[in-house]
Amino acid sequence: MSFEEDDRVILHDEHSDHDGEVGTVTQKMETMFGDANYVVSFEEGQEQGVPEDNLEPAEEDDETGEDDEDD
Repeated sequence: MSFEEDDRVILHDEHSDHDGEVGTVTQKMETMFGDANYVVSFEEGQEQGVPEDNLEPAEEDDETGEDDEDD
């Protein structure tokens, strides 16, 4: 699955401080081999060079902050 800028994703990388957190794709870069790497921003920082295999789409209810639904 390919991600685009502003997509909300969950990072899966046991070596990252942001493992399991929901973040937002801020940049998509293509490697010289044609693979996509991403920059993902989180509430407290960002990860660069994240391969597509380490990301999954975040569901609307996977929130790190407040609920955006109608109150």
